[in-house]
Amino acid sequence: MADCRELKLDFTLKELTLSSQSEDVPGSSSTVALRSNKFVCVEYPAVVTNVDKMLETLGGEEKLSKTFAYSNRRLELRFRPQDPFCHSLCGNRFSSSNLILRVRRRVRKNNPKDAEIHMDILGVIGTTYKFQGMADFQCLAMHSEGGKNTSLYDKIILRKVESQAFFEQDLPYFLPPAIFSRLDTPVDYFYRPDIHQKPITGKRSSNNINLIGLNRTRRRHNAIFVSFTEPSVPTKCLEGAITNWEQVCQKDHDKQAEEQLRKMFESRPIWSRNAVKANINIQPDKLKLLLPVVAYYMVTGPWRSLWVRFGYDPRKMKDSKKYQLLDFRIRCSTKHGYSSSDMPVKPKRSALNYNLPITVNKTVPQPASLMELTTQEGPSTSRDTASSIYQLKESSYIFREGMLPPHRQMFYQLCDLDVESIRQVVDQNTGEEQVCEERDGWCVPGTKDKLRDMISGMIKKVVRGQKPALLVHSQKRRRRGLLSLTHPEVGDKAKEDIQEEEDKEDEEEDEDDDFQLSEESENEMETEILDYI
Repeated sequence: MADCRELKLDFTLKELTLSSQSEDVPGSSSTVALRSNKFVCVEYPAVVTNVDKMLETLGGEEKLSKTFAYSNRRLELRFRPQDPFCHSLCGNRFSSSNLILRVRRRVRKNNPKDAEIHMDILGVIGTTYKFQGMADFQCLAMHSEGGKNTSLYDKIILRKVESQAFFEQDLPYFLPPAIFSRLDTPVDYFYRPDIHQKPITGKRSSNNINLIGLNRTRRRHNAIFVSFTEPSVPTKCLEGAITNWEQVCQKDHDKQAEEQLRKMFESRPIWSRNAVKANINIQPDKLKLLLPVVAYYMVTGPWRSLWVRFGYDPRKMKDSKKYQLLDFRIRCSTKHGYSSSDMPVKPKRSALNYNLPITVNKTVPQPASLMELTTQEGPSTSRDTASSIYQLKESSYIFREGMLPPHRQMFYQLCDLDVESIRQVVDQNTGEEQVCEERDGWCVPGTKDKLRDMISGMIKKVVRGQKPALLVHSQKRRRRGLLSLTHPEVGDKAKEDIQEEEDKEDEEEDEDDDFQLSEESENEMETEILDYI
């Protein structure tokens, strides 16, 4: 606004006392009670004329509460909340100690000079959100042709159940970007030579080669990676691995952990990382330095993502069949009798909960529980004591009949599948192994697929046992299919009656359904390669 005048509030609280005197002398100080109410302030970057519409642009009170619960979450503001293509503004969170002061001035009609002022301090503002970033670009679902703009919202947004003609209509291309910039605040970029660049000499020096420097300091944990096709395996660790471990091995329980890990690899030459974590109590960052001292890491083949004792070559030892890896993933589909939402194990990642990079302030520490705080301490911290518990549960690497895996994707070693029928499948060619293949190792071809089917069947029984309604739904679907196949002459009215009756049964079942998803479920499908490069 060009003619906007600056509004100044010249107010000075001269004295704040707890005096019980009620005399109001003009020009003197006044006593104001300070309440203990806590408030959150949002410096809204616009003129507010309707509070309800303003809250709607911030996602409502529920979204505000969820954002406030996480100290690293930025507050999103969408000026067009009903537009799914609206690019959001993000407000940063700041700590503050401001006061909310309510001042009321009452004037006598007959004598305007006779005024009475009442002041109340409503509470303290402990948190303030400020929108300091740029609004960035905004993308509208429009099509410009011949100087005319045509809206595409009614043609590309599903608001109800549409017919096939809705999806077959011709539309111009509209591919909005998910985000225009990863940053919403201007930064100073100084052009300077990359310190990681090195001159290239030799025959290829004439070629144009661009070197990109690393964004972080290289972590040298000195782990040895071995692929299935390499002719030999290492017999000892690197000198750098020993040096790194000696720098952090300062306490007695660190030396005891090293001795315990060496005994573990003597009794069993191949271990997964989760299996190690479940059998030894050691700080995770220290374990990253200790593992390269006693074992090497297999990158490909039947033992990929596993740690193998130095000097032990599983490709030459038939007994190593029981240590092979089984990459298992829980199957969730109506084909198996239940959908993804019925599975008691939650996935780690979901496209429905995706957040843009600008909505998280990475400079603010992540909220953590007391257990997480103890596990995040570094190798050199004083909190790393023998009393800290870092061990995983047994279910993180062992599978038994009647149990559910803690994650939807798991790394199992065949020896950790504690089921008699699975052992029989693995041992069907014991003593007759001829060649170690890269895909199946010492097992019969197709063994992994058979084991996955067996484990999936066991999990299916557990899921249906915990939620019997799934079996009823599958029987209803089967009954509907048989009815349509065996009695095609059944009228639509009869089918509608059957459908209405089954819907009522479904509603009754849903009312009694208090099945809860498991907590702290994460995706286990990860390897340690990124920890050592």
